[in-house]
Amino acid sequence: MKRATVAGVQIAVTANDPAANIEKAAGWLRKACAQARPDLVVFPESVTTGFDPALSKRDLYRLVDRIPGRLTRGMQRLARRHRVHVVWPTYERGERPGVVYNSAALIGPDGDIIGVYRKTHPFPTERLSGGGWTTPGTAAEVYETGFGAVGIVICYDGDFPELARVLAVKGAEIVARPSAFMRSFDIWELTNCARAYDNHVYWAAVNAVGSDAGGNYYFGGSMIVSPIARKLAQARGGEEIIFAELDPDPIRHVTYGSAAPMCFDHLEDRNLAAYDAVLTSARSRFKPAHRVKH
Repeated sequence: MKRATVAGVQIAVTANDPAANIEKAAGWLRKACAQARPDLVVFPESVTTGFDPALSKRDLYRLVDRIPGRLTRGMQRLARRHRVHVVWPTYERGERPGVVYNSAALIGPDGDIIGVYRKTHPFPTERLSGGGWTTPGTAAEVYETGFGAVGIVICYDGDFPELARVLAVKGAEIVARPSAFMRSFDIWELTNCARAYDNHVYWAAVNAVGSDAGGNYYFGGSMIVSPIARKLAQARGGEEIIFAELDPDPIRHVTYGSAAPMCFDHLEDRNLAAYDAVLTSARSRFKPAHRVKH
């Protein structure tokens, strides 16, 4: 990994108005590039429409597009103009009407799509089996860039240590977590810091603010966390840009502001013999108040 700057653009969207949201995001991208001169810019989850569209699957399918397509084209041009990588989250048309993925495209500085991640853990009310609109993806890849290896998870994905670990095992150095997070700030902060520390990766978690068509409200609090769980940047509750410069040698010391050497590596120190059951289906011994169908 090379020394790099990552920026997060924390904005509100206009519900189900992709043209307005793309135009707004373009202005914020230009501002982020002027402020931070970043190598990577991350936007919030489903930034082209808002998270809960309050639409039928078929209507949402008609509103969005494939990747690449009309919802990525403008951001691809801007990425090329500013020579920057962009994590651009949008709902994506699937292979047939009614199939919609909650996706995030990694756009390169030449404007090409480097890769597309499809959310593998839709939130219970979002997934098809729970009466929602999203078909889950089944793969999590790591993408090599000129400054480092980038993985992507989306919002609820960040609750699952196994997914972040897969990306780390595949070589991720930076993980972006575009989100529309509406649970408590404590859970948001804990999962972001834990996933970064568990896997010794930089973690760029960018949350939405404001509301969506479903009446949900998002509180912001975007953050960039180091591989030793230090918050390098922290957003407030409104629209703003955060950014941080990432050290290419981040786990030399056990904590920040100290010369005490780190002597462990959470990936290399795993005892694989103890993990036989990790891919076994299970459920908590404690029951939620209302379980959405899986």
